[in-house]
Amino acid sequence: MRKVFAMLFLAIIGFYLFNTFALIPFGKNKMNADVAASYLNSGVQKTGAVNIVTSIVVNYRGFDTLGEVTVLFLAATGMGALLFRKKPMQRSRQNASVIVKTGARILFPLIIILGVYVFVHGHLTPGGGFQGGAIIASGFLLMFMSYRTYKVNHKVLSLFETFAGTSFVLLGLFGLIWGTSFLANILPFGEANTLFSAGIIPLIYIAVGIKVGSELTAVLDTMLKTVK
Repeated sequence: MRKVFAMLFLAIIGFYLFNTFALIPFGKNKMNADVAASYLNSGVQKTGAVNIVTSIVVNYRGFDTLGEVTVLFLAATGMGALLFRKKPMQRSRQNASVIVKTGARILFPLIIILGVYVFVHGHLTPGGGFQGGAIIASGFLLMFMSYRTYKVNHKVLSLFETFAGTSFVLLGLFGLIWGTSFLANILPFGEANTLFSAGIIPLIYIAVGIKVGSELTAVLDTMLKTVK
């Protein structure tokens, strides 16, 4: 009976996959030309961001981005509740070599600078808050793995996380009060392709980058403390 259901399931999947490719003739544009052209042709004028992907993620669907940040917060909170220990377990990892420790000390500030650059310039170049925050967290992971005694202050991380999340929501409310909708771009766009441009988009990415970096760093530290 299971084989019958498996074959039926595969047949249904194959049917839909075949129709998906068959409905789009070879060489035809797979996207709605009008929608794509609207974003590409008017994105800079409407948002001030030369990075069209950023204008879509932060401006056109900024409320969805806020939901994604909230999901990350809930995931970090749930994992912290499951792995919480009153007395952290002693880590049994071996000490890293002098070369690794020295390299970590040199690379750590450079990784932090790279992460900040990625989310500060998210409206100009590929990148953004999530990517920049993940890069920052990877820098702390390098320090965790290089130094057994390296610690982070969770109160400080919580403070940064709270500040960033509150800033994101406040920016949305400002758009609702002084603009036309939640997260409406109420600030001047400035000159396109410059750092101080695109209105509130860079501010949102800064908030997202700080929040993601703080949460992922706290998650990594919590996980490593439970290693036996």
